[in-house]
Amino acid sequence: MVIKNKKGEVIFDGDQTLLSADDPDLRDAVLEGAVMEGARFDGANLEGANLRGADFYWGGFFMTNLSGADLEGAQLQGADLKKANLTNANLRNANLRRDNLGGSTQLQCAILTGTNLRFAKLEGAEYDSKTIFPEKFNPQEAKMILREKP
Repeated sequence: MVIKNKKGEVIFDGDQTLLSADDPDLRDAVLEGAVMEGARFDGANLEGANLRGADFYWGGFFMTNLSGADLEGAQLQGADLKKANLTNANLRNANLRRDNLGGSTQLQCAILTGTNLRFAKLEGAEYDSKTIFPEKFNPQEAKMILREKP
């Protein structure tokens, strides 16, 4: 799989299963409309990436830097976004609802300061008391589930 940045430069060329290895630097990656169900980006730097309309069903973004990333219309059902940095990201119209098996998208300890959540589908997504939401955002109104560690 080849991933290019917004300048057209190749920033990753390899097996999709290695995306989370060694915390890859994928800043400004262009994956608009990509179908990457189950892809793991754990620990990667996707700051400013164009991920519009991409399918990351069951995707792994644990501790991933998604600050300033454009995820408008992305499919993120069942994704692991625990401890992800989504500061100033665009999640407008993104789908973070439960997956087909009833598994929740995980947002525990995620940072969503300044994130655009307008029209995002968040019903059933899980968060905890350490999740930082945008100012004036109410997770209960979005029908999200508060789930603390036992």
